[in-house]
Amino acid sequence: MTTSHTHGVDDPSRPPAPHGTPIPTSLWYPPPAPTPPARPVPYHRMARAAGAAGWWRPLLGTAVVLGGAIIATVAVLVGGEIAGAVLDRPRDAGGNLVWGGTGDTALALLSLALCIPVVLLAARWVQRRPAGTVSSVTGALRWRWLGLCLAVALPVSGAILGGSLLLPAPEGGGQEMTWAGLSPFLIGLATVCLLVPFQAAAEEYVFRGWLSQAVGAWFRSPWVAVTPQAVLFAAAHGWGTPWGFVDLVVFGLVAGLLTIRTGGLEAAIALHVLNNLFAMGFLAAIAGGLESDETAADMDGLMLAVDVPLVVLYAAVVLYLARRRGVRTRGLHPAERGYPVPGATTAPGRTP
Repeated sequence: MTTSHTHGVDDPSRPPAPHGTPIPTSLWYPPPAPTPPARPVPYHRMARAAGAAGWWRPLLGTAVVLGGAIIATVAVLVGGEIAGAVLDRPRDAGGNLVWGGTGDTALALLSLALCIPVVLLAARWVQRRPAGTVSSVTGALRWRWLGLCLAVALPVSGAILGGSLLLPAPEGGGQEMTWAGLSPFLIGLATVCLLVPFQAAAEEYVFRGWLSQAVGAWFRSPWVAVTPQAVLFAAAHGWGTPWGFVDLVVFGLVAGLLTIRTGGLEAAIALHVLNNLFAMGFLAAIAGGLESDETAADMDGLMLAVDVPLVVLYAAVVLYLARRRGVRTRGLHPAERGYPVPGATTAPGRTP
């Protein structure tokens, strides 16, 4: 048996070796740079974090909200004129339609309620962000949390109304209260229950929502964000008494801080809605009550001493429940668009 050694001869069973630089069997790419974790964003900074860039957008959006509110008011007035002509309603000496206390109240409440879609559209069109970011840091109104806040606000609002009834009339000038009658009361109560929730919520969307986030787009401090809206909220109710103005400013500050500390408008909406429902529901039971021009701006010093502690008590209870239930107070945003996503772990497109 002979054995052949093939030194220097290629093995025919193996492919020939390539000439030049060897080609790697797999291409290597550098790993992507790690993305830092998303920074949590408080409620008053949502317009900056979730919307398009531009220092001018809050100013333009505020002008759009104001213009939209005027258009909504004009639309309601025109609609009232058309309805009055169809129903052949009487007119007063000045040529104005006479709807009565309940009808005039319904038109006023409706014109305010229409500010909700105005605010939401301004957030979407002008600031290029989801409209729900005005409601809360989760991008939507949290209905269960709203229900719990309503449960807390119920006894507080009842105590506020009870205190107003037990206190003596200012300088003995209160009008005598006369029962309105069952039918007018039920019609007035139905009008109040139908429209007041939207009217009160609209005021929260404008002042605690839009204005707080508009100022918060420029300033980090929550106090800077809530102070202007509280003063404007009081001024929007007209000038009655110094006590009434102070009470409205305090309510605006407490509601604004609650909004930031709970991450949404739910707590402020709950107290505002029930306060107005109790007050206006009671006025519906009084003859001519809904025709009254008085607002919270006409409050006296004694009522201020009752109202402010109860509002602060409500805020303390709500904040306690928010901590116990782990209510989300900040939003996280993905890198591509900056929109709030529950549980997101990617970096925000723009940091506040």
